[in-house]
Amino acid sequence: MDYKIPEKVMEEIRKKVEEEFPDDPALQQIHIARKIIAREAELAGMSYLKYIKSYKGQVELEKV
Repeated sequence: MDYKIPEKVMEEIRKKVEEEFPDDPALQQIHIARKIIAREAELAGMSYLKYIKSYKGQVELEKV
């Protein structure tokens, strides 16, 4: 599953988030990531939650 978001859209997302949270770079990064994932889910024709769950089997956890 590889849904490429155009760079122009990525830049729009960054600008909007920076305007919403001008003094908090950490919060900006979190919101940027969430908006990118939401856009990828939309491109995949899935809900946000279903898209996240679709990666469940692809992530291998390291046992400690």
